[in-house]
Amino acid sequence: MNRIVGKEYFSEKVVKLEIEAPLIAKSRKAGHFVIVRVGKKGERVPYTIASSDKQKGTITLVIQRVGKSSEKICQLEVGDYVTDLVGPLGKATHIEKFGTVLCAGGGVGVAPMLPIIEAMKSAGNKVITVLAARTKELIILEEQVRQFSDEVIIMTDDGSYGNKGLITNGIEMVIQREKVDQCVTIGPAIMMKFVAQLTKKYNIPTIASLNTIMVDGTGMCGACRVTVGGQTKFVCVDGPEFDAHQVDFDEMLMRLKAYN
Repeated sequence: MNRIVGKEYFSEKVVKLEIEAPLIAKSRKAGHFVIVRVGKKGERVPYTIASSDKQKGTITLVIQRVGKSSEKICQLEVGDYVTDLVGPLGKATHIEKFGTVLCAGGGVGVAPMLPIIEAMKSAGNKVITVLAARTKELIILEEQVRQFSDEVIIMTDDGSYGNKGLITNGIEMVIQREKVDQCVTIGPAIMMKFVAQLTKKYNIPTIASLNTIMVDGTGMCGACRVTVGGQTKFVCVDGPEFDAHQVDFDEMLMRLKAYN
């Protein structure tokens, strides 16, 4: 089992957990995720790794309370143990020197975006990050994002912090003033759909990290299947990142509502 060594609340429903997992910390790359289970009869829940510390042998997860399973994980305290932790899973983010990279993160999607921002900056890119949330209280990891970004634009639905508007408003503001060579987006599926529609209009290559329902994480159950470019793909083994302009977001959104 893996011990919790650090816990921090970003908001009432968003928790950061630092968990002992030395082998995962040693081998994980930007874009990788893990599957977590709490209790012998607990649900297997996927979470993208926000960061890791090889010296301490820990990984960091940012978790939002949305149901019974995430509630059980968030209730863990320092010294408690996660029953099962499997990873790193999925394919790592393709990192290279593109030029100007626009990273668009919404809500808790900023957590898995952070290692990508860091990796893109280390590869020599100019990194412009757009963070978005409903209110100021839901903007997370801003300080850490600023460390690796050339510019950070903040959008809030209610205008309580940064600029008032949707994430697409912030993205288009950047596109209209300078050339963007690559876009990466992570957040709610509906947000990524509209980001993809916008960047497609401007012919900007865009990668989206998909957050489908998962069970086993090996591609055998088929729960995470999506249609990309007319072909069936499995997010857990083929992704989680795909060409956003090829993803059938409407089908994905329908499947995400299966347990509503």
